[in-house]
Amino acid sequence: MNRTSKIASLAGAGVLVAAVAGYFIAGQREPAAPGAAAVLLAKPAPTKPFWAARISPLAGTGEDGVVDGPQAQSRFSDPFGVAVDAHGVVYVADGGDSNRIRRIGRDGAVSTFAGGREGFADGAGAAAAFHTPSALAVDRFGNLYVADTGNHAIRKITPQGGVSTLAGDGQPGYADGQGRAARFNAPVGVAVDARGNVYVADTYNDRIRRIAPDGSVSTVAGGARPGNADGPAAGASFDTPSAVAVDKDGNLFVADTGNNALRRIGADGIVSTLAAPLEGERRPLLRRPTGLALTNDGYLYIAGGGGRVLQLAPGGELHALDDADRPPESTFGSDGKVQLYAPHGIAVERDGSLVVADALALRVLRLAPPKAGEPAPALPAPVPAKRSTPMPWPVGPQDMPHEVVGLMGEVRGSYDGESRDHFHAGLDVRADIGSRVLAITATKVSDPHANWGFGSLSEGIAIGPLSYIHMRVGRDTRDKPFDARFQILKDARGKPERVRVPRGTRFAVGDALGSINSMAHVHLDYYPGGSLVNPLTLPFPGVADTIAPRLQGVALYDSIGRRLGAKKGQPVRVARTLGEVSIVADAYDQMDGNLARRRLGLYKLGYQLLRLDGSALPGFEQPRITQVYDRLPREREAVKLLYAENSGITVYGSKATRFAYAVNNTLQGGRVAPGSWQVGALAPGDYILRIYAADYAGQVAVEGRDLAITVE
Repeated sequence: MNRTSKIASLAGAGVLVAAVAGYFIAGQREPAAPGAAAVLLAKPAPTKPFWAARISPLAGTGEDGVVDGPQAQSRFSDPFGVAVDAHGVVYVADGGDSNRIRRIGRDGAVSTFAGGREGFADGAGAAAAFHTPSALAVDRFGNLYVADTGNHAIRKITPQGGVSTLAGDGQPGYADGQGRAARFNAPVGVAVDARGNVYVADTYNDRIRRIAPDGSVSTVAGGARPGNADGPAAGASFDTPSAVAVDKDGNLFVADTGNNALRRIGADGIVSTLAAPLEGERRPLLRRPTGLALTNDGYLYIAGGGGRVLQLAPGGELHALDDADRPPESTFGSDGKVQLYAPHGIAVERDGSLVVADALALRVLRLAPPKAGEPAPALPAPVPAKRSTPMPWPVGPQDMPHEVVGLMGEVRGSYDGESRDHFHAGLDVRADIGSRVLAITATKVSDPHANWGFGSLSEGIAIGPLSYIHMRVGRDTRDKPFDARFQILKDARGKPERVRVPRGTRFAVGDALGSINSMAHVHLDYYPGGSLVNPLTLPFPGVADTIAPRLQGVALYDSIGRRLGAKKGQPVRVARTLGEVSIVADAYDQMDGNLARRRLGLYKLGYQLLRLDGSALPGFEQPRITQVYDRLPREREAVKLLYAENSGITVYGSKATRFAYAVNNTLQGGRVAPGSWQVGALAPGDYILRIYAADYAGQVAVEGRDLAITVE
């Protein structure tokens, strides 16, 4: 009987069949009683090209921690790799301070399958130890393979939870050989084929390795230095490969993270590039890929930077999956695509749904086509726990106040002349050039490619829920590394050309992360649970703001952008026939210790409509708050909705720093929406339009806040 007819016979008998790497296999239903007969699983569903996904929570509250139990109460520390076994059980490699392999049963309950402390030990269940486990793969017998990044090893876990070391000895290096005689350098990716060959993305050796069923380790492709070269395997090069997948014909697919590329290693040993951004492309679709999942019919899913989940069809077409619950017209500036925070691990379920580990969001998610009549699930952003003690400053002395020179939500431009290109995403703290940037929390590096921009003004590094920017990462002003955690790579002439900080690298509070470059400040982004949160919420020791914001002017505009004028000393005349009017408030703030020339953005804005005697109109008893800069929207174009055209800062070419807020448009909970002041329903007469402009400390602008208007 051939394989096809055998499968048909099994299916006709009510037997289920599953596929791993294109081969149909037998597996036991969980849990299998002693002596129980094996039950085969259904053939995977055919893949739909470029489908629209509904995002639903599978596990994790979005808060950092290690909590087993029901889905809605479980917590993860750094969910990175995921794998789904033949019975639909999901396994998660949880790095961070967890260092565990977690299990999500079909009932949604989360438990610890293996590990429980940071270390390097074989054993059963909790007796075993891992150090920053990353990718997972499952073979046809239900064994799990773990890329144990911090231990520079590949581990194997049996279905019963017994952990052993397949290859690597716990020390970084590069050596082929048998089992523990081989060495890896912080491997992040792993895959297994139907014959039992295990493939490894040996990330910081920039190589792809193979572990044969007899335990011997060999090199498949890549060289001694990071690079980007196709061709025969021995001469090909990669840059920080972080994921690998294998198909039924023995072809390998590589997430070449540092090259922003998808690579293929053919069964003939030839390396080629399947997809990569165009040169100079500013916002490429494919960016820093870190997770791969291959379907039984040749579709490849990619997870990585930018929060997208991509699908590469067998014919070579690359598209981002659509978000079934956020079409482009539903959210200002949205392109309607799935937008996660930091998806790393990805796996395909039997029905074609995807399981994704969103590391920054601290959640494991399911992406599946929506079912008719099923409401969209809620995924509320977690509220960061308020600290009982202040957070240390990112420059020394860490317990003393420093000048704040930039706040979250301020408008920023680009060097090609656009004054409203993006939002300022965090907090700027002034420091002298060359002074050291210091860690403000104890945590580990999660991203395999955690730092960027070597030698540029925007150079920085992401560690845990924080990014530190505008510094020489890990080195002093002479490019000398601070310590061995920062791996300096040099060019052919011996000149430093980049620095690596591997996934799993740990930092304590006060550890030096870099030295301030010529920007003369450190920029701090804060994103607990993935969403950008105002760093002033931390807070910092001695930070003070006793200075009220200043309003420099208030203006009204009609629907086509014409300013409504008024004679000097006279109220602005507003025709009811206009229907709707836009409100623009030109305002800025300062904090204690700022130079006189410093201009900072506001935290909260709104407006109120009053009669001439100061009494409020119905609905305006309190100011109508329209914008709160506690969180930022993810849509880049939203900056043009919240700031008027004459906004900008001098760094990007504006004549003066100016924050002209379009107060009628809204920012609430990190979401933006267009709005307008409806004047058509107002009775003719004289009114006062009062602007509410407040800083984070609660200081409110008084001078210049009132605009006299006459409605006609």
